[in-house]
Amino acid sequence: MTDEGSPVPPRAALREAAAVPSPLSSAAASPPVPTPATGTGRLVGVDLARGLAVFGMYAVHVGPEPSVGGPVGFLMEAARGRSATLFGVLAGFSLVIIMGRTRPRRGRAGRRAVVRVVIRSVLLIALGYALTALDTTIEVILSFYGLLFLLLLPLYRLRAATLALLAAAGALLLPQILYAIRVALDEGSWGDTLISWDPLARLTGTDGLVELLFTGEYPALTWAPFLLAGMAVARLDLTRPGVRARLALTGTGLAVLGYGLSWLALRLVPGALGLIASATDGGSASSAWWSDTVGDPYGAASTPLDWLLVAAPHSQTTFSIVGNTGVALVVLAGCLAVVDRMPRLTRALAPVAAVGTMALTVYALHIVALWLLTDVWSVPAADSDTMAALPMLLAFIAGALLLAVLWTARFRRGPLEQLLRLAALPARRVR
Repeated sequence: MTDEGSPVPPRAALREAAAVPSPLSSAAASPPVPTPATGTGRLVGVDLARGLAVFGMYAVHVGPEPSVGGPVGFLMEAARGRSATLFGVLAGFSLVIIMGRTRPRRGRAGRRAVVRVVIRSVLLIALGYALTALDTTIEVILSFYGLLFLLLLPLYRLRAATLALLAAAGALLLPQILYAIRVALDEGSWGDTLISWDPLARLTGTDGLVELLFTGEYPALTWAPFLLAGMAVARLDLTRPGVRARLALTGTGLAVLGYGLSWLALRLVPGALGLIASATDGGSASSAWWSDTVGDPYGAASTPLDWLLVAAPHSQTTFSIVGNTGVALVVLAGCLAVVDRMPRLTRALAPVAAVGTMALTVYALHIVALWLLTDVWSVPAADSDTMAALPMLLAFIAGALLLAVLWTARFRRGPLEQLLRLAALPARRVR
C-alpha cells in the first residue's frame, strides 16, 4: 500500500497515454488505437488492480454474507481472502518499485531506499496497531505488511526467477511449518512466555510478534509467498510481447492447481471431510476447497492434519496460497491488459485506478468510518445475512470513488501516502 507505483495521477496518465499510438497499428490500417505509454500505462494497470482489491476488502468488511446467494453472494465469496491476497502481491510489487525495478538501487541510492522502506514499514506497523485499537470487527492487515516489508527487504536484488522459486518453496514448506507451530502453541504455554517477554505485545496490548508471525489472520510466515510473487512479477518486463499473456496463463494454472488439488484431496483422503467438519463445529467442509464457510479449526481441542488439504481463504495451507496467488496474478494481468488494449474502458475505470493510487488512505478511512458508525454513533448494523448490507457496501465504495477522484484531481498522492513520503525524507541524509 505504497504510492510509489503511481508516479502520476490516473487522469494525467491517461492523457499521456492517449497521445501514444499502439506499436501494433500501421499507417495503412485504420486510425491507430491509443494505448498507454510504456511505464505509465503499466503502473495505471497496477493502480486499477489495487483499487479493485480495496473494494474487495470493503465487500468482506461491510458487505452481505455469501449466504445471500446469487451473483452478489458469489462476488462476496470471491472477495474473501482473495482481495487481501491481491493486496499482498501488489505490496511485493511496490517494494521492488521503491528499491529499483529494472535495476536494483546500489551504493548510496540503495542505502537511502532501504532506510525509506524501513521508516515506512515501522509507520505501517504503528498505523496498523492504531487502527486495531479502535476495536472494530476488521482484522487490520497493515502491521503484518509492515513486518513483511522488513523481512523481505534483503531479497530486493534477486532476479525474477529466483524470487519466483522462493515464492514456490515458501508455498510448499511454510504452511506445514506454521501448522506445527500453531499446534504446539495450542498444546503448550511457551507462546504465552514469548508474549510476556515481547515489548511489542506489552506496548500494543496484543500478542505482538507471535501474532504477526504465527497466530494472526495474516501470519507473515505464510503471507511471505504472496509478496515474493509480487516482487517476481515486478522484475518482469511487462511491455514485452506475450509477457502479460504468460502471466495470465500462469495465474490460471496456479488457481486450477491449488483449488483443484484441494478438491481432489478432500475427496480421496478417507474421512478428511468428516474430520474437518467436526473440528470446525460442523462447517461446510464440502466447499473447503475454496470457501471460508468451512470455518477455522485452530484453537479447537485438536486440529486435524487433514486441515492442510483445504484451500479456503485464510486457511494458511499450500493449496490456499497457490490458488489465491493464481487469482491475484489473473486479476493483475487482466488490469494490465485493459489499460494497454482498451482505452475507453480504461477511461471509464479511471476513478477505480484513482482509488488505487491512495489505497492506504481509503483503507484506513473505511476502518475509521466503521468505528464511527458502530461505536461512536451507534448506528445499528445491517443484517449481513440478507441483502440489507448491500447499500452500506455501495455507500462505502461510492465514498471512496468520490474522494479519490476529487483528491487526485489536485494532488499527486493520498494524504497518508504523502505523510509516509514526508516521514521518509530523513533517508536523504544517508551517505
